[in-house]
Amino acid sequence: MGVVKSKRMPRAVREQQMLDAAVEIFGQRGYMAASMDEIAELAGVSKPLVYLYLNSKEDLFTACIRREAATLTEAVRMGVRTDLPADRQLWDGLLAFFTHTAQNPHGWSVLHLQARIHGEAFAAEVTAMREEIVAFVTELIVVAAREAHRDPDLPEREVAGLAEALVGAAESLAAWANATPGVTAKQSAATLMNFAWAGLGNLMHGRPWTLKDTAALKDTTEPHDGPPTASLTT
Repeated sequence: MGVVKSKRMPRAVREQQMLDAAVEIFGQRGYMAASMDEIAELAGVSKPLVYLYLNSKEDLFTACIRREAATLTEAVRMGVRTDLPADRQLWDGLLAFFTHTAQNPHGWSVLHLQARIHGEAFAAEVTAMREEIVAFVTELIVVAAREAHRDPDLPEREVAGLAEALVGAAESLAAWANATPGVTAKQSAATLMNFAWAGLGNLMHGRPWTLKDTAALKDTTEPHDGPPTASLTT
């Protein structure tokens, strides 16, 4: 089950080997159910050596979160060429994200599920990664706005909200895609691109969605007869 041991393997290589095994076990079994014995066996090392290198199960899990967060963030950034049009930049970023999460399902499980439910310290590590990705997506949206018109009139809060919504949708879609046989990274990226880009394009060109029911716009908390009539304005 484990790999062949090597007495002269460099410490950094051995540590990555342990992290590989830990990510797989944590991703499959969850943080609470995973055992250091299983991780050591899969890594092909003794359990005392795992403790010697990574101190504790908690420290090992934290190291896994940090590594997986760093590799995902780097994959998304490296997937985007800034010399391309805004829609292509967003597409490439989404494709890089879904490709990475599809190729590393255990790592994505550690980040998206396990780290969020087993304590504030773990969740904070994921939050830091998420904030970095949201900031990157915000930059892409700003680029799109600049391409749409020379003097884009998108409030900072609205741009931030769009970035948060897009990242949240990508996270949920990645979790669904990894649990659904036959869904490819390209299909996931295309689904979200089709969902988001048409709306973004309308917004960039000054065609936001609005409710035609003016009463509902004035006070959505007051009851009224029947549901409001909604449409995209052009």
